[in-house]
Order: sequence, then C-alpha cells, then structure tokens
Amino acid sequence: HDGKVTFFTKVSRGECQSKKVPKSKCEEAVKVAMEAGYRHIDGAYLYEKEVGRAIREKITDGMVKTEEIFYPGKLWSTFNTPEMVLSALEKSLKCLQFDYIALCIIHTPLSLKSGDDLLPEDGKGKLIFYSVDLCATWEAMEACKDTGLVKSIGVSNFNIRQLEMILNKPGLKYKPVLKL
Repeated sequence: HDGKVTFFTKVSRGECQSKKVPKSKCEEAVKVAMEAGYRHIDGAYLYEKEVGRAIREKITDGMVKTEEIFYPGKLWSTFNTPEMVLSALEKSLKCLQFDYIALCIIHTPLSLKSGDDLLPEDGKGKLIFYSVDLCATWEAMEACKDTGLVKSIGVSNFNIRQLEMILNKPGLKYKPVLKL
C-alpha cells in the first residue's frame, strides 16, 4: 500500500460530511484520487454536490471520460417511500449533472420521515423514524432501472432477513447486485 487506498477510503466512506472537514476538502480529495487513477468514486446524497463538481471538472479537463467513471449513489433514508424514489434520483442526477447513475443503492433499511430535512428530529432532538414497505421501495428502484436512469440497483446495511424479504418478493424483476 502506498497510502492512496487508505486516504481515499476515508473520503469515500463519508468522512467528508463531518462538520470538522470543509466540503471543499471532499471535492479536492476526489480530484486528487482521480488524478491518481481512481475511477470508482463512492457517493452519497450528503456530499454529491462536491463529488459531482470534482468529476465534472476532470471530465471537462479531458483527464477522464464519463463512461470511465463508476459512481454508486445511495438513496437517502428520507426518500425510502416509493413515491419519493424517482424524484430523489432525479435530484441526484441534476446535482451530479449525470445522465445516469451506474449503481443506486438503498442506503439503509431504516427510514426517516419523508422530506428534504435529511435528519428530521422531533422537539426533543430525536430522529423521526418512519415505517416503509421496503419491497415497495425496491419496486420503485426497479422502475428507475427500467427507465435507464440507473444501470444497477442494490442495498446497503440490510441484514439477512431484510435481504431475503427483497429476494423473495413476488414479481421480483432484479436481484440486488450489491449488498454492503
């Protein structure tokens, strides 16, 4: 190891969303990683503006072509209701200025109250969780794949019971390609 893997793993695992790290550092880290040859850029809703700017700059510079980038995005917990999935994906695509996302993952099976407040809290500072049928969320993800807005779909942070629920869903069109 020359240190590059460790450095970029910390960036891609969300440490750039820390309040201690300016978002400009996330953008710079992505640029440095791409200059070092990285083409798999892990994404998340919380910092896709910075990641998108960095990728677009390297595409504009001619250093990399769009089709060389593998960008897995994640459906954030406030968008797990089926009616929010497509609009969340469209927001991500607009923010990133991509035509499609290579892989879209349900970030977590724990859903938060729907809406644009990414960490909705009650009056006591506690997160507001929301019950969502993950099979219905999966069907909305399948519909996004059918449109071509995403090439592959997967899940993250699912336990075996939750994964089996998706795999055993009647009418399953696509199996999750990834389970982180």
